[in-house]
Amino acid sequence: MQTLWVQIKSVLWNVFNRPTIADVLDIFIVAFLLYELLMLTKETRASAVLKGLAMLVLASWVSDLLGLTALNWVLLNVVNNGAVVIVILFQPELRKALEQIGRGTIRGSSRLTDTQQSGHLVRELTNCLVNLSRRRVGALIVIEQRIGLKDIIETGTALDSQISSALLENIFEPNTPLHDGAVVLRSDRIMAAACILTLSEGKEISRELGTRHRAALGITESTDAITLIVSEETGIISLAKNGRLTRHLDRAALEELLTSIYYQKDTGLIVTLRDKLKWRKEVRNER
Repeated sequence: MQTLWVQIKSVLWNVFNRPTIADVLDIFIVAFLLYELLMLTKETRASAVLKGLAMLVLASWVSDLLGLTALNWVLLNVVNNGAVVIVILFQPELRKALEQIGRGTIRGSSRLTDTQQSGHLVRELTNCLVNLSRRRVGALIVIEQRIGLKDIIETGTALDSQISSALLENIFEPNTPLHDGAVVLRSDRIMAAACILTLSEGKEISRELGTRHRAALGITESTDAITLIVSEETGIISLAKNGRLTRHLDRAALEELLTSIYYQKDTGLIVTLRDKLKWRKEVRNER
């Protein structure tokens, strides 16, 4: 520990007394990595563990200053083996981070090229979900974003079909071969049906929500995908994003959310405000 503090003091002295471009770059990179680590563990069980490790480092420093030899020896052994401890404790988060990095390098964001096409997709998805909700037919639709979902698609039955309300409703029709599982959408295509998703491990999820909602939350916790859910018991339409669930969506709210998804900036689609207003007017006229 004394060696560690000596090294820290040496680094701080060099930074404040003779900073170089390399020092500034080094600090920036370390700060960025620490920020990404904090964002990775934000609102997860790992954040509490990270705070605990920080407290141990602080306690070891205080015990060294106060001359508490026995306590300092115990804390030193924990801190010196911190790398192994972190790997063990953060294994799920580290795996998730590596998966996101690996998937993110394979493909970029989904791109749509036509305003009318985007409006068509929003209408088809809205009609599908509203019709399924009215008949209380359960559904789970995953919309792929920047992180590829190839491993999820491979668990289901490949379709690679154009998105249409009729086809989606037929897929989720009870007692049909593909109704049990999730449908994965990529851009304007239905990539696969009957896909298997990992359930969320969140303890704060309401007990009234079943496995369909837990699966929807699970995929949004590990990727940037967006999921749409129709409850089989109540017919309630929900949307999950970033591990959070928005429930009780009506047609207007659903159209608004889907519009924001398909017109968001990172899709690469350039849409003016006039285009949006024109599309919304067309939707109202079709009702």
